[in-house]
Amino acid sequence: MKQKEGLEDTMELTLKFEFNPKDGIDNPALSLAEDSEPEGVLRPQFCSLAKGDGEGFGFCLRQESGRDGHIVRQVELEGPAQRRGLRDGDRILEVNGEYVDDMEHFRVVQKIKASGNQVSLVLLDGNAYEVAKALDRNLAQLLPRHGRPRLCHVIKDKGGFGFSISAPEGVKGTFRLSVTRDGPADKAGVPSGSWLLELNGASVRNWTYPQLTRKLKQSGSKATLLVLDAESEEFYRLRGLKVTAAMADASTVPFKVRKIHMVKGPEGYGFLMEEKCRSGRMGQILREVDAGLPAEKAGMRDGDRLLAVNGESIDGLDHQGVVFGIRASGTQVTLLVIDAEGDKFYNSVGLSPLLFYEDKDPPLGSCAAPASSPIMPQENGCPAAVPRLCQLSVGPEGNGFELACTSDGTRVFVTQVTSGGAGSRAGLKEGDAVIEVNGRNVKGERYEEVLERMKEGGSPLALLVVSPEKDRDITADMAVN
Repeated sequence: MKQKEGLEDTMELTLKFEFNPKDGIDNPALSLAEDSEPEGVLRPQFCSLAKGDGEGFGFCLRQESGRDGHIVRQVELEGPAQRRGLRDGDRILEVNGEYVDDMEHFRVVQKIKASGNQVSLVLLDGNAYEVAKALDRNLAQLLPRHGRPRLCHVIKDKGGFGFSISAPEGVKGTFRLSVTRDGPADKAGVPSGSWLLELNGASVRNWTYPQLTRKLKQSGSKATLLVLDAESEEFYRLRGLKVTAAMADASTVPFKVRKIHMVKGPEGYGFLMEEKCRSGRMGQILREVDAGLPAEKAGMRDGDRLLAVNGESIDGLDHQGVVFGIRASGTQVTLLVIDAEGDKFYNSVGLSPLLFYEDKDPPLGSCAAPASSPIMPQENGCPAAVPRLCQLSVGPEGNGFELACTSDGTRVFVTQVTSGGAGSRAGLKEGDAVIEVNGRNVKGERYEEVLERMKEGGSPLALLVVSPEKDRDITADMAVN
């Protein structure tokens, strides 16, 4: 056995080792129930979904009147969900290791959307779910108990980080932590005997011992660890489940998302917003918070990064789209923000702060029994509730969409959007209600009048549109000049 030192925290190499946890079997539908379950009818299925940037997971999540549970609907043909075995009517029991069957629907949707490009689900077949409910079964008891990985932010003191690391000689990526009682790691929530999965957002899976020591030295006085306790490691390993940072308990991380609810005063909200690159990515930064006005009274701080408007993430929206969303809210708005230090932290580990935000209040304007919540891509990154200004460059192939109207002819909406056409490229979606044509409000105008205005508009053509359930709230004065 060899000993190596070189940091305040000694790293001990030992041959005594239990096989490490990290890689899971890529199994689209892995049963988590024991084989002894009567008739095999109540067998939850594990499903790991992955998607590319700008794509969706390929299903909608619904809460339906008269039916229990978070219901999978509209599974996209050949989409990520269908390829991994999701079926219409399935119920979601867990999201990233957290039991959600008794959770408010809007919170479940938020958790999936905030998960990024990968999410782990536990599902139950729709028929089996309804049988279980009829039998008054406790669905949580169907799932084997297990812990979640922990995200821990450790700040070094004069004695070091407060942990040592043991690993098998010559084996990559298998590091176990011994934690000093009442030391920095212990105070940050690192369990002694846990496995190290990530350091500062990077997987240690392929690292050698010398690489880990070098990376830890480069961390300076702070290090962020993703760890998993030994008992939970065994649970995931035996079931072939891959552990990701999105599954983590981040309750000990000191950086928290803040909720700001504001009612507009005579002088407005009292802040400015600028689009700026910070921590390596573009975003909306809140500035010039006026003392005594609604924003300051609600807790906004200069330099906060805006994360969400009325419960909808602004990720992917440009500055104009965010302004539309705030103005569309009327005289009050709810924002989710994080300060500059927290923004830097979450960016360094490659996670969205919204992933760990717990909001027990429905977003502003939501209803008790929401309809379909798409876990699919939104064109141009815009959430459905935000009005969108779509600029079309009309070519020889035409607009690439058709218009239709309601039976009374007074509401015009988009239909038959041609894939790859001018309308699709500009972000139009089927069902979008047309609010403005080239800056002119056309709400209430008849189909023929709107069509004529579009013909007169030529190219480029600017259409202000919004999803149909929200179009009655949008007016021309919400546009940004």
